[in-house]
Formats: sequence, structure tokens, C-alpha cells
Amino acid sequence: MEQYVIKGGNPLVGEVEIGGAKNAALAILAAAIMTDETVTIENLPNVRDINVLLNAIEGIGARVERINKHKVKINGAFINDLSVDYEFIKKIRASYYLLGALLGKYKKAEVALPGGCDIGSRPIDLHIKGFRALGAEVDIQHGLISAHADALNGTHIYLDKVSVGATINIMMAASMAEGKTIIENAAKEPHVVDVANFLNSMGANIRGAGTDVIRIVGVEKLHKTEYSIIPDQIEAGTFMFAAAATKGDVTVKNVIPKHLEATTAKLIEAGCEVEEFDDAVRVVSSKPLRHTQVTTLAYPGFPTDMQPQMAVVLGIAQGTSTVTESIFENRFKYVDELTRMGADIKVESNIAIINGVKNYTGARVSAPDLRAGAALVIAGLSAEGITTVDDIYFIERGYEDFDKKLQSLGAQIEKVSSEKEIQKFKLKVS
Repeated sequence: MEQYVIKGGNPLVGEVEIGGAKNAALAILAAAIMTDETVTIENLPNVRDINVLLNAIEGIGARVERINKHKVKINGAFINDLSVDYEFIKKIRASYYLLGALLGKYKKAEVALPGGCDIGSRPIDLHIKGFRALGAEVDIQHGLISAHADALNGTHIYLDKVSVGATINIMMAASMAEGKTIIENAAKEPHVVDVANFLNSMGANIRGAGTDVIRIVGVEKLHKTEYSIIPDQIEAGTFMFAAAATKGDVTVKNVIPKHLEATTAKLIEAGCEVEEFDDAVRVVSSKPLRHTQVTTLAYPGFPTDMQPQMAVVLGIAQGTSTVTESIFENRFKYVDELTRMGADIKVESNIAIINGVKNYTGARVSAPDLRAGAALVIAGLSAEGITTVDDIYFIERGYEDFDKKLQSLGAQIEKVSSEKEIQKFKLKVS
């Protein structure tokens, strides 16, 4: 099993390029099979979840041509199987997007129940409610969700809770339904807008993405397109917090600063300087970090996917901070690991009470999920001594070349696969 081994204490300094948004890319890849013409997608992140989904798409007969690691051509004309029970698909949450895509195009789909990180209950009842409202029959049996309809008909759908996944899935199916569909209380995240823009570039008629009411007029068929995915706001935020925790000076390039406003605001509150450019953000952490309060909310609020990284920064800030998690109930699983590194954090229900300590100390820790894993790496970068992070396959689900990008900023981090390599690293940095 591969691990990251880190010698902390180096401020991160320099520039880092951000890749395409994983969460947008997963939905866009699924939507790409909704036309029988060839779709070209650029700025694709080369991460594990993306490669799993591409294999699954290929597994049902679609043609997938990797032009390079960030560009792919997909042709859905040759799909011959509407049942996606590919062994690895269960490991990624976004497998459910194939339901909306296949149901929209073929009026029939069967997909294995999704997996992903264990960060709390993420039921798919709102997806099912949406599909049924469009006229589909939906069943769950033997670990598979199956949906079919003689025809999909436009309708008015109110989502009881803001859900990115349900918004995107219903949007995909409704884009090829007959008549008009209105989705109320829709998610407003940047990747919802990106998927809508992608579908529109294929000939769909979707208006209002980015607001809480999305209006869709169904079309009979979609056509080829070339599309570039938006930058990943969570990857960008992770490097911004890494700069803050290590007393660094990092310019994060290829970003949309507007998507980072909630993250930027909290970094400024915590005592960092943040400078915005057209497509870059610079974070300078030269003063002592200050305590603050954070509550995770749906976009444009503070993202739940940035919560563990924020907590790591607040763990070495002066005073007492609170982090309230309002989206997922299991998102504090990293706290025990961070405590091993000297953090003083107490979790009560959905609130973490964080008493800032002077610094973290290196320890052996395990990544409990994708974003918490990245947060533990940040803690290791700012800690005294050596930190080893196990289970880094979680981190590689969503971060491309994480160790290499950090090395380019001056971090002493290496990916290793044996105790011998850990010892070798320790000798090198001592």
C-alpha cells in the first residue's frame, strides 16, 4: 500500500496550476454518452474516480479514446448494455449520473448502488423522486437501481433538500424528456452550471442553472461538442489552506476566483492576505493565525469539501474556533488522526470545538476519506518532524499529482510503498 511520508516545517512558496473539477467532470463524462456523435472533453483531471468512470462507460459499449491524460473523445452510438454493474463503479459516488444519462437517452437504465467516501448518509431518494416525477418506474433490487419509462414527460419538481447529485441527474434525464421541466430548490454549485453549459453545447435547452430554479425544455436528440471543464475549486482551496498552514506564499493559477469567495473570506478572517487576479489567487500567511467560526453550507456558502482543510488551519490558530458541519454527519472522522498530531479538538454532535495549539507534531496517520486525507497532508506539511499518511488511495481519487505539485512548492513529501523507503526518506531529510 502506498503512503505519503512528509517532513514538515517548510513554508510552501511558488505557483501551482489547478486541474479540471473532478465533480463537474464525472457528471459531464456521463452526459457525454447521451448523443450518438463524438464528444471531445478537455481539462479532464487525471484522477482515479475519472478513470473508473471511463472504464465503466467503455464497459457498456461506448467508444472512449484517450487523446492524452487531460483530453478524451467519447462516442455513445455503440452502447449495447444499459446495465452498469462494473465492479469498480460501486467505489465512486458519481456512478449514479449514468442513471440520468441512460434514462434520458434510452428511457431505461440499471446501475449498481453508488459507493464513495463514508462521510455520512447520502440517500438517493431525491434522484428517485425526480425520475418518478418524469414518469419512470424505479426499483432497487440486489444492489442495483433500475429505472425505465415508455416516455419521459416534463414536470414540476421541488427538491425537499438542496442536492447537487439529484439536481444534475434530473437535469440530464429531463433534457431529453417531452415538454418542459422545472426544478425548484435546485443546487447552485459551479459544477451544476458547468454540466448545464455542457448539455446546452450539445443542443439541450436548459436555463437558470446557478439559481434555485432551473427550467428545461426537452429536446429529441443531442449532438457532438467540444468542451473544457471548469477549474477545481476544491483542489484550489486545498492549496490555499496549505499555504496558510505552512506560513507560505502561494499563487494558485487556473482558477475562477468567484468560485472561491467563501474560502477566501475565511482565510482573510484567519489572518491571511489574499490577492485576486483574473484567473489566479495568491495567499500569503505571514502573521499569526487567528481563530474564527465556520459553518458548512450549500454554495455559495462554505463548502463541506473544504471543512477538514479549514479545521487543520484553525488547529494551529490562536484562540478557540468552532466548525459546524451542516451537510454530512460523518465528516469529523479525521479528528482522531489530527489529535495524534497534537491537535486539541472536541466534537459535540455536528460541531468541532478547536483550541489552537502552537504546532502539530509528526505522527503516523490514516486518511479516512478523500478531503480529510488531503487535510492530514497539510497538517504534516506544517508539523515538526516526520508524518506518514496511510491509505492515500482516498486522496488519489480526487487529487492529481498531489505530491509532485507540493514538491514544486518546496514541500518535503514523497510517495513510498515500503518501510524501507520511509527509512530512506528519513535519512535523506535528517
